[in-house]
Amino acid sequence: MSANPQWDISRALRVARLFHLVCGVRDACVTPFLTLYLQQLGLAAPWVGILMGTKHLIAAFWAPFCAFLSRSHQKRRVLMTASLLGSAGASLFMVLVPALDRDPGHRRCNGSHSLTAEGPPPGVALTVTVTLASEPASNSPAGVLSLPGARSSGVAGTRGFGEGPGESGQEPFSYPPGSSVGSTQGTRNRSGVLLHPDTPGMTGSPHEGAFRVVSPPLPLSAGGTALASPANQSAAEGDGRALGLSLEGQQWTFILSLGSTVLWELLTSPLEQVADDSLYEYLDFVDATDRYRSLWVWRLLGTSVGVCGIAALVGPLDCFLATSGPRGVVHFYGYSLVSALALLVSIAFPVPVCRRQEPSYRTGKALSLVVSDPHLTVLALTIFLTGGATSAVQNFLFWQMKDHGSSELTMGFSVALGLLGEIMLHPFKAPLLRKLSRVGTLGLGLGCLAGQLLYYSFLWSWWSVLPAQILSALSHGALWWAVSTSIEHLATPGTERPLSAVFRGHVCGSGASLGSFVGGFVVMRFSLPVLYQACCVLLLLWLALFLSIQPRLPQERKINYSKLLAVEASDTSDSEQGTERDWLVKAMREEHSDWRG
Repeated sequence: MSANPQWDISRALRVARLFHLVCGVRDACVTPFLTLYLQQLGLAAPWVGILMGTKHLIAAFWAPFCAFLSRSHQKRRVLMTASLLGSAGASLFMVLVPALDRDPGHRRCNGSHSLTAEGPPPGVALTVTVTLASEPASNSPAGVLSLPGARSSGVAGTRGFGEGPGESGQEPFSYPPGSSVGSTQGTRNRSGVLLHPDTPGMTGSPHEGAFRVVSPPLPLSAGGTALASPANQSAAEGDGRALGLSLEGQQWTFILSLGSTVLWELLTSPLEQVADDSLYEYLDFVDATDRYRSLWVWRLLGTSVGVCGIAALVGPLDCFLATSGPRGVVHFYGYSLVSALALLVSIAFPVPVCRRQEPSYRTGKALSLVVSDPHLTVLALTIFLTGGATSAVQNFLFWQMKDHGSSELTMGFSVALGLLGEIMLHPFKAPLLRKLSRVGTLGLGLGCLAGQLLYYSFLWSWWSVLPAQILSALSHGALWWAVSTSIEHLATPGTERPLSAVFRGHVCGSGASLGSFVGGFVVMRFSLPVLYQACCVLLLLWLALFLSIQPRLPQERKINYSKLLAVEASDTSDSEQGTERDWLVKAMREEHSDWRG
């Protein structure tokens, strides 16, 4: 076998493992941190939701179409090369998108090459949340906030300034994580703009170093929730911009971000499916598809290494590059560099040169099977809702972690913790499915995901997200184990891979797209904790419905192989030629002969 380089299976698997590892690092450079970068550009939650929803929608339907075209025209290697080159260039377009705040933070580098915030220059307004004693509701204008004459005292009284881009030329003042002001009983928060002591508008001020509240730029959130609390800080920053896209600069930022994201996703989404189909067919020619099942581990390992590595490099390299835009451009530079490495590996990636008579990816037949089989229909609805709930975590969890003072390294470590937990739990896949059954394992995954969402709504510190990430091994890993096993049992011959692709691509991607669209507006109207709690309630309701309808579904049809063999042995009316044409009878006959021998 190894004498012919076309069928060198060991070499092909080594290259495939390396390719999956590099692609995992490549995806981890940008994908987990993309919504955080969009927030730093100045986009509010609804527009980030629209961007991410569009991204998921393109991946759900464009990737299968490109995979079909590349297979039909025998252009798989060409498409892989074009995808790697094009996505590396398209990702750099995101760096060129102008932020709403052109000079965020007046950053400077100290001796340890970390980014710090300088005080704003004279004439720059500061946004602050002023806590006043409780008083009857009225429309009285904001008054004057006088602080002691010493400037240091004035600075000490400005705790609670929100991080993130300012609005209308206002410059935010950032304080270390955890210094935000929480709301207490008997007080209420009012947002205002404080003028710097050296501002001309403060001429004649009775106290040197005093600050004056001139206008409240941000309204209170619905229900009177304090916008300065960490759970709502991101929503507060976005409320002032959420409906303000009429301004020319904000329109251009959103339009350019949307165009760059669409182009980038069109180029990068076909790569994974084309590579997987190529490798599977390559191994299928020599009946070695069983070795294909373990390659997913390498992608998860690459993602774990990449998400921690790029997060550790963001601070020092952002300081070294001294960019005037938002933090995070290093993510896109790293993505481009790793794409170039993946391009070199793809040169040796196994792509079959032969073409089978029958297509291996039959989407139409798989979709008709989902519609006709009630078990698959219920499973598809479950994956659709799971995709929508998962998108809420992927899109906005880092926003909440940032509000609680988490660094990007902590965010990356939280992602890696979930992926490594899934890898370590995999040896228990068979015992878990055997003890709980497919339905029980699926219910366990849904319950763990609902528990995670509920836990996320009550985060209290920068590290509090880490314990919940351990549940990702069950909420993602165990859930998809049950889905894959169900597909194997319910699929008709030749439709296992098409069904799996439909569930992971079309169904889950469509759910993630809808969840992103809706989730952004929920965050704008309410808050991130409300979004997580709503998703938790939705999953628990569906879990109860899913378990209650299982006994009412028709029984799965099972093939009695021993009875089939007995019928085949006693049936003498069929001709030998007709029996040989029946692939199932032939396979069972050969298996029976081998067993007797």
